[in-house]
Amino acid sequence: MLEDKRTKVKITFFIILVGISCMFTAVVTDYWAVLSPRVEKLNTTCEAAHFGLWRLCKKSIFIVEEEAKEKGCGPISLPGDHNCSYFKHFTPGEEAEVFEVKTQKEYNISAAAIAIFSLAFMILGTLCILASFGKGKDYLLKPAGMFYAFAGLCTIISVEVMRQSVKRMIDSDETIWIEYYYSWSFACACAAFVLLFLSGIGLLLISMPQMPRNPWETCMDAEPEPIE
Repeated sequence: MLEDKRTKVKITFFIILVGISCMFTAVVTDYWAVLSPRVEKLNTTCEAAHFGLWRLCKKSIFIVEEEAKEKGCGPISLPGDHNCSYFKHFTPGEEAEVFEVKTQKEYNISAAAIAIFSLAFMILGTLCILASFGKGKDYLLKPAGMFYAFAGLCTIISVEVMRQSVKRMIDSDETIWIEYYYSWSFACACAAFVLLFLSGIGLLLISMPQMPRNPWETCMDAEPEPIE
């Protein structure tokens, strides 16, 4: 691998590592969305919640401010009793409380499964890009770029499934949640999509053969035709 090409690959790989870190953070944390019920009266507790791909966390917050009636329960950073439980469809042996929407299980399993596919593509891409630094193995940059691009696409699909999940939950009459906002885990997943997808495209461009600087280079490099 030429030194100039190697430098470009190293810079791109550093950006990819940032994207991988963002995606791992999003997968293992529970702040994709924060949910809030309607606050009926002051000097009482309300139950806000935040959730991720694997579990739901509920927090009982004591309401003492008049503005809370307009803004809902929260913010989630206020002190209160905190209780987290893994989704029942991931831990069938536990009596974990899950959302009160029947289709929520399918949405959550889909988002988690697609996120796992994204992690698998990232691992394959990393193995390819590390191997490409070996002598004569530049050809591995192309599959590495494709794996990272696929990882980015899986990430944004997982994000969209979670977004639809939250929207359906809020719109359902079977839940107490009326307000929501997406939190930092959701932002990490969106950032991972941008970094991984663009870096994957960048690796594909780097792996392409270098075009001549001008048409005359091709003519000058060509072998002269034999004279009969």
